[in-house]
Amino acid sequence: MKHGFTKVAAAIPGVRVADCNYNITQIQALMLKASEAGAQLVAFPELSVTAYTCMDLFSGKLLLDQAEKALVELVHSTRDLPVLAVVGMPLRTENRLINAAVVFQQGKILGVVPKTYLPNYKEFQEQRWFSSASDLKLDTIRIGNASYPMGGNLLFETGNLTVGIELCEDLWVPVPPSSVLAMLGANVIVNLSASNELIGKNNYLRNLICQQSARCISGYVYASAGFGESTTDLVFAGNALIAENGSLLAASKRFEQDEQLIISEIDIDNLEHDRQVNTGFSKGLDGMLFAEAVRIPFDATSVEGTLTRTIDPHPFVPEGAALTERCEEIFDIQVSGLAKRVLHTHTQKVVVGISGGLDSTLALLVCVKTFDVLGLSRKNILGITMPGFGTTDRTYQNALDLMDSLGITSREVSIKAACLQHFEDIGHDASVHDITYENSQARERTQLLMDIANKENGLVIGTGDLSELALGWATYNGDHMSMYGVNGSIPKTLVRSLVEWVANYRVDEQSKRTLLDIADTPISPELIPADENGNIKQKTEDLVGPYELHDFFLYHFLRFGATPSKIFYLAENAFGTKYSRAVLKKWLHTFFRRFFMQQFKRSCLPDGPKVGSVSLSPRGDWRMPSDASSAHWLHEIELIPEN
Repeated sequence: MKHGFTKVAAAIPGVRVADCNYNITQIQALMLKASEAGAQLVAFPELSVTAYTCMDLFSGKLLLDQAEKALVELVHSTRDLPVLAVVGMPLRTENRLINAAVVFQQGKILGVVPKTYLPNYKEFQEQRWFSSASDLKLDTIRIGNASYPMGGNLLFETGNLTVGIELCEDLWVPVPPSSVLAMLGANVIVNLSASNELIGKNNYLRNLICQQSARCISGYVYASAGFGESTTDLVFAGNALIAENGSLLAASKRFEQDEQLIISEIDIDNLEHDRQVNTGFSKGLDGMLFAEAVRIPFDATSVEGTLTRTIDPHPFVPEGAALTERCEEIFDIQVSGLAKRVLHTHTQKVVVGISGGLDSTLALLVCVKTFDVLGLSRKNILGITMPGFGTTDRTYQNALDLMDSLGITSREVSIKAACLQHFEDIGHDASVHDITYENSQARERTQLLMDIANKENGLVIGTGDLSELALGWATYNGDHMSMYGVNGSIPKTLVRSLVEWVANYRVDEQSKRTLLDIADTPISPELIPADENGNIKQKTEDLVGPYELHDFFLYHFLRFGATPSKIFYLAENAFGTKYSRAVLKKWLHTFFRRFFMQQFKRSCLPDGPKVGSVSLSPRGDWRMPSDASSAHWLHEIELIPEN
């Protein structure tokens, strides 16, 4: 598909135990559905041609003959379908019976993967009927009148998609075959399974699959036996799961009596990016004994289908209980980082500029919690409000109210007279509200904070956030600079959530009211005078674009190295009709233009704690030349049609 996605499917057919002809009819119908939906790969459950619960019937010649005949018919009858199919069935070889996955496409069998780890406990006694892949001597198997490649080391390749296969119990051992297959190049793992249902087992299974996809930095397609299997002693609920690098993309409903087909898209480009930057990934093979991979090509049909997977418009901000958990963890990381710096410098005081905006509010809250943890008086936190030409009554009063309710030491130092004197000194007309007018105020505030910190033997705590660093929305050597920046790896969309979380869980009722009003205040540097009604005139998002868009762009660019065209494609899917193509294109261009132009500010950032996987610290997370050209990125954006 576009932008590195491959559409995959997991199918749960209704089966009849030991009725191979009926079963392949169900499999064929689901293959057709998957192909019509644009899937390039579809997986079926373990032993789906015969059904899993045939037990001692597996020992009889008739069932095995009929299974092989049915397979040949299935392969032939689906010769017009481009989808790569993986079905499970018993096969004979070397006077043994194997539990196998058969891979075929467009009327051709491509290979056979035998199961390696056979369970032999109470409810599952596969060793009674089947032999392990490790017992086999041959690397081919005869089906019908032809021989085909066989082994656990088969990889099926097309373009940048490489598929490896394991069966059920193979996943549950300490070193699953999928781990080795992934290091050999497989970026999508298929698991054909027949796992029964027990209380609590489903959650364990989901976690296991997600964790394995994360360890392998891969997609994982899991199909397990469902309705129609024998219920003599066990119940099979029809579990189909699709995961990618630790995240569950799609899941079937359990205990359904009808057939099921789940479909989602795996982002191969993102997986390749993460494997590339994780230089230790391929080193996992060092010292291991393994068979060299056998690579089998297959054909892939280009698909123009739309995404069925959900693209989160706010990747930094989870929902529900997960948001509460994340906010608590981030806040604790910030506090821990600042506490270490305070102890290391033997300082007893910190200095914070309080504007009544989100960023300075979060920085102040971190300072308050840090001093509580260290047993220091909150009075040693110096909150400095510095009203200027654009300060509004709302933000000014919120700043005063918050400092009062939190019990810190507050000071007010107006910067108006100092800035007017500065304008006179440099020959600037104070009625001209240009970049000089704005940056002079920001630098005056920073100078005040630094000098007060020197006088009080304290540390200036920075307030700027990750989104501002990405866009360069800071005055160089103004609010860009501090002695320790606690917000430097927190995006703007998450700053608001953190302030609201602290309001709801960590402060008194008076502080809560102030914090919630701050969270509801338009984002602004307040460097331009207010309007005639005293309201904020300079709104940041009117100038540089919505922060929810920029945070979305930033996440996909830094986390996965995504191209502008792919980010645009994902944004369209994530935000739907909220933004037109023209608007998305405009702000995407703004993001990349500013991101490249403003690197020089990020190259000399103060220290600050990293809290997530996306960060812009020049010392460890993002090392980029300050004079790198954005030409290729901007040119790709220009080619995106607006209609």
